[in-house]
Amino acid sequence: MTLRIAMWSGPRNLSTAMMRSFGARADTFVSDEPFYGAYLKATGDRQPMADEVIADMECDWHAVTAAQNGAAPDGSAIWYQKHMPHHMEGPVSILDLPNARHAFLIRDPIRVAASYANKRTEIRAEHLGIARQREYFEMEANRTGKAPPVIDSADILSDPEQMLTKLCAALGIVWDPAMLSWAKGPHREDGIWGTHWYDKVNASTGFGGPPGDMPTLGEEYQKTADACRDDYEFMRKHAIAA
Repeated sequence: MTLRIAMWSGPRNLSTAMMRSFGARADTFVSDEPFYGAYLKATGDRQPMADEVIADMECDWHAVTAAQNGAAPDGSAIWYQKHMPHHMEGPVSILDLPNARHAFLIRDPIRVAASYANKRTEIRAEHLGIARQREYFEMEANRTGKAPPVIDSADILSDPEQMLTKLCAALGIVWDPAMLSWAKGPHREDGIWGTHWYDKVNASTGFGGPPGDMPTLGEEYQKTADACRDDYEFMRKHAIAA
């Protein structure tokens, strides 16, 4: 039986590096934002490469959901699913993936906004996904009676081995040191949008060093980050301790 891990992350949250990390495990298949095409088609959000993504992906909400609830496509024991909560704008939600082990990857919204702004000029608070992360965290906690795992990207970068070991324990899987490194360049599981978004992770072979000074944002980006602050701090309180 496939053990499915649904990792809910906002954009620019170390999410692709985490996908690389889990993909380095011999027992794990990974998938990259499977609801992205359905989201773009339903909302008309003009993100980079939107038309190409829609043409390349399954865009029916229910078909995507059914696939994510199935066995790993290659028969792996573990299926790591990289999800963006703000992509769930259609008739589905976290509740439609009831048999996954859900976890949440967070990052300070100032760092998210600064990174996102380098790739896209127009961002709104909902693009950062933090409010939806909190909503889904609370839904999953209510459904199961216990808080699902939360991990902060800053803590991972400060001590990858320690934090990934703790995350694996929280998910009920064995820690694998292979998670600390991966092959350089694009990976076959990457969405086609990787040519626009994944330049830094494609140049990497492992996690970077601890985060530096907090970036300074322009007025509009700062307002976007500020709108996400309370939800981030709520999630941060539940994060796995460094």
